[in-house]
Amino acid sequence: MTDDKLQRIGAKDKLHIKKFLKELENIKGRHTELISIYIPAGYDINQKITQIQQEQGTATNIKSKSTRDSVVASLEKMAQHLKGYKQTPPNGLVVFSGNTAEREGQQDYRVWGIEPPIPMRLNLYRCDKEFVLEPLREMIDDKIIFGLVAMDKREGNIAILKGKTIIPLKAMQSAVPGKHKTGGQSAQRFERLREGAAIEFYKRIAQHMIEEFLENQTAIQGIIVGGPGHTKYDFVDGGYITDQLKRKIIAIKDLSYTGEFGLQELVEKSEDVLAEEEIVHEKLLMRRFFEMLATASDKVGYGYDDIVRFTEMGAVDTILVSEVLEDEKIEKLEELAQTVGTEVEVISVDTREGVQLKDMGKVAAILRYPVEQ
Repeated sequence: MTDDKLQRIGAKDKLHIKKFLKELENIKGRHTELISIYIPAGYDINQKITQIQQEQGTATNIKSKSTRDSVVASLEKMAQHLKGYKQTPPNGLVVFSGNTAEREGQQDYRVWGIEPPIPMRLNLYRCDKEFVLEPLREMIDDKIIFGLVAMDKREGNIAILKGKTIIPLKAMQSAVPGKHKTGGQSAQRFERLREGAAIEFYKRIAQHMIEEFLENQTAIQGIIVGGPGHTKYDFVDGGYITDQLKRKIIAIKDLSYTGEFGLQELVEKSEDVLAEEEIVHEKLLMRRFFEMLATASDKVGYGYDDIVRFTEMGAVDTILVSEVLEDEKIEKLEELAQTVGTEVEVISVDTREGVQLKDMGKVAAILRYPVEQ
């Protein structure tokens, strides 16, 4: 995954990204000479090339000759790499560049590029002693997905939240006229027009919620709705959304904004709710395992070696992995799981059930069919 060759990673190819990250994690700069660039989806790549060229001019002022030469050369390598693209790839682009020589004074400049598995919003340039990898880690993290709706009578935004990453899906504007009526309209008629336009807008939001949260995102754990004023309550309680959607709403929050700022504010104000929901999800998984262990023990298993064997047989539906299991073993289980369509759930040790899993060997599984053990 090096030297001017972009690796196009699909959303299902999480393991490739993990290996990509593992390679870059081991590269350390002697000074602030390793360059990380995140180009968001839809961004003009030529603007980023221009920024890099400007940074080259700034880098000539670095006092240390070795650091100055490394930064200038890495930026040049980065600029040449980006010039190979006519436009930013659909999901954005992440590129890293630096001198990877192990000994002081040697030169081995390399470039790594990767297209994110999901549309990226981050716009970043960083020159440091190590590469900025956390945003990529967040994208592939096995976090529960939540639906987000930030809205008022004039604007509506629908997004999903995966880990700490907000992924915008829909941005809508209403046809609701402003509060000041034009001449010749009675107050009652003007209010009826506003109310009719608001109802149509609520229906549009509700339809998009069905499409994005039920049809396209079946794994959503819950939905959080927010917005300024009372509009959000009129929407949720006014019969516009289906019972299935309403049952998934876990919180309604007061916001100062809509739009992208509103989505960010919604996440910030919901941190307590989101943390509790993740714990509940883990508890339900573990309780299901323990109930089956007591009533149908031939349809569950635990212990690393047994779970590897059962997965290789294709017998495992869901693997439950403690977060304290060694990284190499987690990676081995994920590789096996991917080949047989098995889900892998990482369980924290923040709950009593999670501690029990750790004490049982850190790995357990719910099976598709009974297996002789």
